[in-house]
Amino acid sequence: MLQFQPEGFIQQGLATNLGVIAYYTHPAPDPSPHRPTLVFLHSLGGGSSAFEWSKVYGAFGLTHRVIAPDLLGWGQSTHPVRTYQVSDYFYQITHLLEALGEPPTWVAATSLTAGVVIRLAIQRPDLFRGLFLVSPSGNSDFGRDYSLSLPAWLARTPGLDTWLYRLGAANEIAVRLFLAQVLLADARRLTPDMVQAYLTCTQQPNARYAALASLSGAISFDLARYLPQLRTPTVFVLGAKSNFTPPTVVRRLASLNPSAIHSIHEVPDAGVLPHLEQPDMVIDLLKHLI
Repeated sequence: MLQFQPEGFIQQGLATNLGVIAYYTHPAPDPSPHRPTLVFLHSLGGGSSAFEWSKVYGAFGLTHRVIAPDLLGWGQSTHPVRTYQVSDYFYQITHLLEALGEPPTWVAATSLTAGVVIRLAIQRPDLFRGLFLVSPSGNSDFGRDYSLSLPAWLARTPGLDTWLYRLGAANEIAVRLFLAQVLLADARRLTPDMVQAYLTCTQQPNARYAALASLSGAISFDLARYLPQLRTPTVFVLGAKSNFTPPTVVRRLASLNPSAIHSIHEVPDAGVLPHLEQPDMVIDLLKHLI
């Protein structure tokens, strides 16, 4: 079992029709007053897991009922052999919130997962009290069709897809390069626990299926088509130096629905994962909102 969760947090499991979702939570003090639920959802890139939020959610363990899952196909959760679709994430996030979240619930999410959460909040607004979204994206926003890109084509090609995953994700060199050059604004912030967490997750049996579904474009969509329908109070957060989801795109998305997007917060000197790179700033933002 991986031991990347903050001190005091334990791993538990939630059964679904597709497998078991592993999640991390902090046991309630005894006796304890009611603690509002706060759910943290990681992104959908190679090696992703609840570790992505671990430097933030640990700060809320005593004040909130924290639920930080590894989504199915990621981390320590079951890895079904399937071509993942947006509907798979709708199902498991809904199941998670209904079973554990005591909705309506505050939810923090990242990147493509944040885009999926926006679409789910449009369908099921009763599940959400508010959204704290870091660099939300559908990967094909404003008419850009990600599925036509070279990485997407390679990830859909039998034989090449497995080779691509092994060479580009499931080894230490690839993990270090991905973290240092794509996810982080400053490679000097790369730490051994980051490398080990991402590497271990990429090497889980059948981990490639969820990662390749994201890379192939099977979960991509144009978030701009959906965002105007959102009614849940929402905050956008972005890293000022994010290359993966550029700040200009995040701000353009926010402009589509100023009534629901209450504010946009830019974290300086951070990439696409400011909660991993500049966690203290993200903690402060979140504490002022919930």
